[in-house]
Amino acid sequence: MAASAGLLLRRVLAPCRRWALPGLQQHPAAPPLSAAPPARLYAAAAKNAKRGSQKAKQEELQKKKGRGRRPLLSKPVDDVYLTWYYERPSYNVEEAVGMLKKFRELDFTYPKQFVYINVTLDMELPKKKKVDQFSSIVLLPYRFTDETNKVLVFTENEQEAEIARENGAAAVGGVELIKWILEDEIQMDFYVAVHAIAPKLIPLRGKLKRKYPSTRRNSVGHDIPKMLQFFREGLEYMVQDECLIKTRIARLDMPTEQIIANVKTIIEDICKFKPSSAGPFVKKLVIRSSTSEGLLLNLDGLLPEAEKAEEKEEETVEGDEEKPVQESVST
Repeated sequence: MAASAGLLLRRVLAPCRRWALPGLQQHPAAPPLSAAPPARLYAAAAKNAKRGSQKAKQEELQKKKGRGRRPLLSKPVDDVYLTWYYERPSYNVEEAVGMLKKFRELDFTYPKQFVYINVTLDMELPKKKKVDQFSSIVLLPYRFTDETNKVLVFTENEQEAEIARENGAAAVGGVELIKWILEDEIQMDFYVAVHAIAPKLIPLRGKLKRKYPSTRRNSVGHDIPKMLQFFREGLEYMVQDECLIKTRIARLDMPTEQIIANVKTIIEDICKFKPSSAGPFVKKLVIRSSTSEGLLLNLDGLLPEAEKAEEKEEETVEGDEEKPVQESVST
């Protein structure tokens, strides 16, 4: 009886930690299982895990850079090879055009397909600035298509209007055409104007944007036949993707010298947009036809004289900078 009473007393009084009874074993109560650790532990763990993942990514990138394939010095001797083991070959423009013509014969493709060039530019300027993207029109020495652009001529002189019609203007008129252009009733490829009417066309500035007649773009002047020929037959190109120009320049059935002349004319026009503070403007030039692969061109003989002179100056400066170092090593 006494033993059972003592056991009951122990069960009742054991959870209370402030009671001290002789003969009773006291154990601190364990924290409940549902109690969560402080939030700071989780935040610190997440932060450490994030740092660890970033460090692992950086190490992985460094390993990939270290594993980059280095091009071999020798040229491939077989017709089939892994291209990434070799530097991309470059060709003189005469050789490249001849290869495009040969590809067409071997593939039995359309003989009058277009020839294209891709021009990669160096648009970087000092102080982290860039050359603004631009567009231009160039009159090639050898036309390769019968297509012509639609040109509207602004003039209020009836005699000038008659000259414009005789030289192929798609539309001729005065300020009465402004309303139709703003309402998209008239849409042309290009717009030219004589000096007398140019100040009255200001309402069209926001609508036409880069096609707005201006002396800077040679679309305002007195020689209507010359302006019409330039804009009807001219080739328009523009910078895409910040530094790339893609445009067609000839037909593959044209004589090689005519294709080369067209290439040189476009490159010379592109280099006119190069700022004086910039280095060499044209970084890479690739030529292809509609059905062929792209061939990398050697820029020798294609760049204007000013561009080539600057490249030589940079090479001499680099050589002068390296010279003292080589002398000190030899001594």
